[in-house]
Amino acid sequence: MNTGKTIFSQVMEFLPMYEFHKCVERYHGERKILSFSCLDQYLSIAFAQLTFRESLRDIESCLRSMSGRLYHMGFRGRISRSTLADANEKRDWRIYADFAMVLIHRARELYINEPFGVELANTVYALDSTTIDLCLALFPWARFRKNKGAVKLHTLLDLRGNIPSFIDITDGKVHDVNVLDILISEAGSFYIMDRGYIDFKRLYELHQALAFFVIRAKSNLQYRRLYSRPVDKSAGLRCDQTIVLTQSFADYPEQLRLVKFYDTENDLRLTFLTNNFALEALTIAQLYKCRWKVELFFKWIKQHLRIKAFFGTSENAVKTQVWIAVSVYVLIAIIKKRLTLEPSLYTILQILSVTMFEKTLLSQALTENDVFETIDENDNQLKLFN
Repeated sequence: MNTGKTIFSQVMEFLPMYEFHKCVERYHGERKILSFSCLDQYLSIAFAQLTFRESLRDIESCLRSMSGRLYHMGFRGRISRSTLADANEKRDWRIYADFAMVLIHRARELYINEPFGVELANTVYALDSTTIDLCLALFPWARFRKNKGAVKLHTLLDLRGNIPSFIDITDGKVHDVNVLDILISEAGSFYIMDRGYIDFKRLYELHQALAFFVIRAKSNLQYRRLYSRPVDKSAGLRCDQTIVLTQSFADYPEQLRLVKFYDTENDLRLTFLTNNFALEALTIAQLYKCRWKVELFFKWIKQHLRIKAFFGTSENAVKTQVWIAVSVYVLIAIIKKRLTLEPSLYTILQILSVTMFEKTLLSQALTENDVFETIDENDNQLKLFN
């Protein structure tokens, strides 16, 4: 007898199912499908992400052990390792990519007023990539080096809420700077990047789109100083100059701003380039410091989501798993905001991982203070939401 909804069912109720079915129809995801729908596939992989399953056999065994509850959890098809493997292999990964973008749009609306460490009204993004190593023999399409395979996860992170607003999955050989060619820039927004994205022709296109960038300069930068502004050296600033490039003037024919900053904590001398001349020099340095949040995001998802060990070896299977993992991350961020939860995202995931089949109110399961005190004792855990 069903006496209530499981925690898993309550979590999935936050999904906009109308939008999900639109994504399925867009790519004809269920053409000639008699059983085990795209929703069954999504729920299976989402369950694996939330409960830290390691393989298809692991997913099958765990779900089949609770076969009496699967219907009420939203599953309609029979859970089978071979069926799930076939779905990961053949069903278009773009279904789950588009659906993840729907969730991302909703999450960004919820976190639009979230502070990120710098008092600034503009939207601020951090752009970076992370490499996920793969075995070239099993993933021959993911070429990286001669005897090594890998995929790259290029991510544009909205620093208000640490929500990824753009993700592109490529093989490991694609250079980071190439992502600027497909990035749709927003006028008035700031893009924070490391030295790997130095390409003045592409940066000039960003400038012409009326967007701002803050990027760390390379040590061999060739430029001519036009004039300098006074700086507060006690704050770590060393210079604030207006410059023009000499060697790359044809690629970037307008003036740039160069800010030098000394990081006393790490004994580093940093040089930043930006096309914004209105902000204080110290604010430019502070903006670049916020770039570490995208690196924290990569470390977090690698530690707490299943994107390092894959349930299939094809490109389609890998992209499907990564996009569903991203959608689960964003879904938990949405739940945290809508239920106004205090604990970290890590804490919420840990609680969900051991309560998926319980029939209690989700808000009650996630607001037991004594549980939080026990889980949060480990101060070494990465935290994206304080």
